[in-house]
Amino acid sequence: MNIPTTIKAGFVQFDVKSGDISSNLQSVENGIRQLCDKGAQVAVLPELWPCGFDNAKIADHAEKTPEIIHTLRELAIKNHMLIAGSMPSEFDGQIYNVLVVIDKDGAIAGEYRKIHLFSANGEDIVFSAGDRAVVCKTSIGPVGLMTCYDLRFPELCRVLALSGARLIIVSAQWPESRINHWDVLLCARAIENQLFIVAANRVGRDDPLAFNGHSQIISPAGEILVKIDGQAGEGIANLNFNDIDKSRKQFNCLKERVPGAYKR
Repeated sequence: MNIPTTIKAGFVQFDVKSGDISSNLQSVENGIRQLCDKGAQVAVLPELWPCGFDNAKIADHAEKTPEIIHTLRELAIKNHMLIAGSMPSEFDGQIYNVLVVIDKDGAIAGEYRKIHLFSANGEDIVFSAGDRAVVCKTSIGPVGLMTCYDLRFPELCRVLALSGARLIIVSAQWPESRINHWDVLLCARAIENQLFIVAANRVGRDDPLAFNGHSQIISPAGEILVKIDGQAGEGIANLNFNDIDKSRKQFNCLKERVPGAYKR
């Protein structure tokens, strides 16, 4: 597989309607169409984009996930686009918050079960936790996966970088009340690991929480290539993976680590 040096990556930011799969899927289809018209090869969607945190019915929603994935595979093939977003999925009788990556040929390139569940809103009661970091092989190269609260755990992103990820996809529902943390943590993860980040958040309201987006794409140097705030919409940016090599040639944070000195 020939890995491209440059790509156009994008995200779809919208108001995730709790429990309304039909409405949310329509928002995704519209957003992907807009990104395709602009030449995007990647579309990142918010966390639990089909149904939101409709916790009382999450098992019912998980039953519909295979059908939704089938639809995404068709969209990926039709638009020649890698599509990624999290959704509830059942494995061995347990429900997980799973970030699914579908490549442009419709193949499932990777599935990441969210490791860090946000106990402050009871996510750990509704979902089972994953236990494995995931870097998936895709048509655009190795891609690392993170979901929302994972951003607060730098160890995870570092492992993804050390495992060869050049791009980190983040799917999230990060509330407005802590959006300054979202902005800072995304930038920090990109800078300290010297890689690209494409992060999709939602807008709208799911009482008692409000969401104001700030979906963004960040370079290895911490430059915000595109960002949109409180409105629904799409963002797209050019990524040149040579920028990673340039950044690490100037000073290589990964190579110059001293793991033996970090022991407790």
